Amino acid sequence: MSDTKTALVLGATGGIGGETAAALLRHRWRVVAMARDPTRRTAKAGPAAPATWIAGDAMNADDVRRAAEGVQAIVHAVNPPGYRNWGRLVLPMIDNSIAAAKATDARIVLPGTIYNYGDDAFPVLVEDSPQHPLTEKGRIRVALERRLKMGSREGVSALIVRFGDFFGPAPGGNWFSQCLVTPGRRLGAITYPGGRGAGHTWAYLPDAGETIARLLDRADALEPFARFHFAGVWDADGTAMTHAIAEAVGRPDTKIKPLPWLLLWLAGLLRETPREIYKMRYLWETPIRLDNARLVAFLGQEPHTPLREAVGRTLAALEVS
Repeated sequence: MSDTKTALVLGATGGIGGETAAALLRHRWRVVAMARDPTRRTAKAGPAAPATWIAGDAMNADDVRRAAEGVQAIVHAVNPPGYRNWGRLVLPMIDNSIAAAKATDARIVLPGTIYNYGDDAFPVLVEDSPQHPLTEKGRIRVALERRLKMGSREGVSALIVRFGDFFGPAPGGNWFSQCLVTPGRRLGAITYPGGRGAGHTWAYLPDAGETIARLLDRADALEPFARFHFAGVWDADGTAMTHAIAEAVGRPDTKIKPLPWLLLWLAGLLRETPREIYKMRYLWETPIRLDNARLVAFLGQEPHTPLREAVGRTLAALEVS
């Protein structure tokens, strides 16, 4: 009888879901990847066997339950695209994952965000920092995590790994590939949303996926409701990331432009996506750093790719020159 463990990854066509699936495969897990359109999947390099792809919708409880049969972990990496319909979609999706985990005795894994926090928690976030969000999206994320905590009291184990802003080889709903650079184009200027001198935390997607895989390899040693913060790349004044991009394309004098927040606010009067993006402005105006002491104590070290190498790989994959 094989002792290979199996993980269900919801949102495997996205950045963190895809990288977590790839990392789990490298760690000799069997991976079942559920997506509404499995044909969108991208090939992952490496020696590991490919994932098993199935069609399904995270909003459909029966789809999630069927996909979760026989798994030991459910990676809940799904989010509504473009910041739309969070209030209607986010909580029902986590409820479906909790129900599936309860039926299969699987641990739910949630990639967490910093949306949960307000000014009283900054500048350094630890796992027990107060969660008093300033936006509706943040309040939804807090409610989501509370449901996981309640589920853990009813026998459903959960693991939350909190990250800063993602960047990496997969394009998607992140600031790097939707703001700083444009995939598939020659870089003329870098648009940076941060305030002058405000430190910012970034998470390189392959390192983030590897971290989740290492934690799941030691799932038996985790608490029923386990939380860890991933430090990632700390850009102390907002210049390290833009300098790394400019150097990677071979033009260190590339112009750095501020994000036109006022135009986003005006567009948000009519459209939901720019309106929701504008509400995230406060996260760029103050230093926010994730303390990874608990993670390092548990794993021994945090997976880390040097910034210059990570940015180079990212730009190459995004075909930015």
